[in-house]
Amino acid sequence: MNAFNEAIAPDIAHAMRLGHPVVALESTLIAHGLPWPSNLETARRSEQAVRDAGAVPATIAVLDGRVRIGLSDTELTRLAQAGDVLKAGRRDLGDVLKAGRRDLGPVLARGQSAATTVSATLRIARSAGIGVFATGGLGGVHRKAAESFDVSTDLDELARADGALVVCSGAKTVLDLPATLESLETRGVPILGYRTDELPGFTSRTTGLPLEHRVESPAEAARVVATHRRLALPCAVVLAQQVPEPDAPDEARMNAALEDALAEADRLGIRGKRLTPFLLGRIHEATDGMSQSANSALIVANASLAAQIAVELARIDPAGPRPGGGVGAG
Repeated sequence: MNAFNEAIAPDIAHAMRLGHPVVALESTLIAHGLPWPSNLETARRSEQAVRDAGAVPATIAVLDGRVRIGLSDTELTRLAQAGDVLKAGRRDLGDVLKAGRRDLGPVLARGQSAATTVSATLRIARSAGIGVFATGGLGGVHRKAAESFDVSTDLDELARADGALVVCSGAKTVLDLPATLESLETRGVPILGYRTDELPGFTSRTTGLPLEHRVESPAEAARVVATHRRLALPCAVVLAQQVPEPDAPDEARMNAALEDALAEADRLGIRGKRLTPFLLGRIHEATDGMSQSANSALIVANASLAAQIAVELARIDPAGPRPGGGVGAG
């Protein structure tokens, strides 16, 4: 038993015992990232995309003081509806917090419920022996971080996540992307572009920031991850996939909305955990939902790609999950 004493859904536990591919999914997007009912629809589509690719989805959250790996549809709905209620300022469904790695101890000790961010989800998944994780965009170095020191825990968790594969669409556009890329390099985290030579910027397909490594297929990505694991390098492998081209929003409109949102956040003194959800919400409003559609599309696409790679890893690196922090095929 590992430190989290988590409840693992029966289908996931069965898959892990047999060495079948499993893909971890985060829950912050459900309760804090997307509005109702798009949040629930996106969560369902992501899980189905993993299944369609031949793997088992493992959405992770904390419910009533217990880490849950694998949620029922009723539990997904609970998170989605609670998130919508919180945005409306009501509390009748109970608080669903936003928990990063540092928050897990207090949340569990108090018997609370929380959606898990990249850092918390990755930590829990690795503890259970799940080595493939899909998300939307990574956290990183915020703009004006030299003044605020606002840097996401995601970066340090990626540096500690030995052998894990994280499939994403780069880092969120609201961040200082050059500083985020430099911080990942300093921490020794390899970033592979999936059929791209540039770091994607979440809903932006291009950022002008070059990547040194590129892969063209799930099989090629799996070979890189398997080699990385064999070398026992102390960090995750990040695979960055662009938002699907048909779903990419207009760049000029997105940039204008972002600048306006940043200025408003600065006027209101919004920072820390509240900043990214605030910015994404304002951008969603300013773009008439274009950013939300792109966000949902890239989340589902990343889940599908992660599952395809997990299937390849199960074939070429069949050691299987190793609970307690190590990772294998799944």
